[in-house]
Amino acid sequence: MNWIEAAFLGLVQGLTEFLPISSSAHLRIVGEFLPDASDPGAAFTAITQLGTETAVIVYFWRDIVRIVKAWFGSLTGKVSRQDPDARMGWLVILGSLPIIVLGLLFQDQIESVLRSLWIVATMLIVFGMILAVADATGRQERDLSRLTYKHGILYGFAQALALIPGVSRSGGTITAGLFMGYTREAAARYSFLLAIPAVFGSGLYQLYKVLTKEGLSGPYGLPETGLATVIAFVVGYVIIGWFLKYVSTRSYRLFVWYRILLGLALYLLLGFNVISA
Repeated sequence: MNWIEAAFLGLVQGLTEFLPISSSAHLRIVGEFLPDASDPGAAFTAITQLGTETAVIVYFWRDIVRIVKAWFGSLTGKVSRQDPDARMGWLVILGSLPIIVLGLLFQDQIESVLRSLWIVATMLIVFGMILAVADATGRQERDLSRLTYKHGILYGFAQALALIPGVSRSGGTITAGLFMGYTREAAARYSFLLAIPAVFGSGLYQLYKVLTKEGLSGPYGLPETGLATVIAFVVGYVIIGWFLKYVSTRSYRLFVWYRILLGLALYLLLGFNVISA
């Protein structure tokens, strides 16, 4: 059964990682309804995110190669630091610093108390409402060529909020982008690129701990986690293309209502002791 459960969680991870609905919240919630009825754990979540983030690298491979070349060129003076691709490289680095620093400072809380389903439900609702406001009021006139260093850092702090399950990495960065006047598609695209260093850093760090020190504390071993990661990669790759096409012509209203309804349902399940926080 552990193999089937892990495969299902990999499917959930792939479906939810890039949508502004919080993949970590969904893994946490779904885990309560599986036969083991337990939290898959922060390590399982971080490692399976390596699969979805690998999908980002494959999907945006040409863009990433171009950005990396321009960034290295800016170090040697062959490329101006104001070159759009070189600047994007620096912005991704700067924007990744907040989540790295805060993730290390609050690691114990992230892996324990912040995984309470009461907190997850609250974050789903609160940040769903904030996303609704951003989507309705944002000017949506800026593209990524107009991304500034100030905005890159603000994006980074918004991404750091995703350390709390229920906020959503893409949801936090997309919301910040909309408030700053970026188009829906530009905000989503940058959120994908910005996540690469942070997700790989977190996932590889957790994998290192699993292999050398602690092992996986949840119900799934490394082989089952590996299966979930591969499934997350395949499903995530499909979702990236669909999501970018969706937000280029439609609002985030569907995801807002989904977050709010899921949060309210979670409150009811917790209040009637159907599941444990």
